[in-house]
Amino acid sequence: MRELFDLWQAGDSVGRLVALVLLAMSVCSWVLIFWRGWTLQRARRDLQRALPVFWAAGDLPTGRDQLRALDREALMLPMVDAALLDSPAGTLAASSRPHAQLTRRLRDALHQVLSGLNRGQVVLATIGSTAPFVGLFGTVWGIYHALLSISATGNFSLDKVAGPVGEALIMTAAGLAVAIPAVLAYNLFGKWVGACEAELEGFAHDLRELLTAP
Repeated sequence: MRELFDLWQAGDSVGRLVALVLLAMSVCSWVLIFWRGWTLQRARRDLQRALPVFWAAGDLPTGRDQLRALDREALMLPMVDAALLDSPAGTLAASSRPHAQLTRRLRDALHQVLSGLNRGQVVLATIGSTAPFVGLFGTVWGIYHALLSISATGNFSLDKVAGPVGEALIMTAAGLAVAIPAVLAYNLFGKWVGACEAELEGFAHDLRELLTAP
């Protein structure tokens, strides 16, 4: 801790700004990792529990009532509500065939649900792809700043150069430390979202077949 404080004191405004940016990225990344991990785990459990209960119901309104208590992340309810609604009279949506109206409403509801499931993925991807370069910039700037300080003293011995350069390389390590968890979380959450998406697409398809059956 003392070494980090000394490094902070020795750095200039640019180096401190890079360190603060990496710190902000790290905090944002870990908040998203814990929040998204919790919500996606709930979503996966809700899908596993709620789908069999819904299809075991006697009719659509009863199935919707049972989903209300199980669908905590509101993944299936929007599609059931869309299936139960009618398009507003006098609109272009209402002028098409009933099957087409139902398909459009289910598609719009599915897109809205999937948009919520993917929330935060762009931020994790951005942090994972940019943090190493931010750390590398901090390292380059730190080396440049250290060489300027050494040149001002006129002492270019190896021990005088190795210390500041080694300290500057900490920025690269910090950038990697921020990026690696974000990339791992992005890949894992993408897999979970893909599994949920497949389940929801199947649910929307089965729901449409149920309501369009002769």
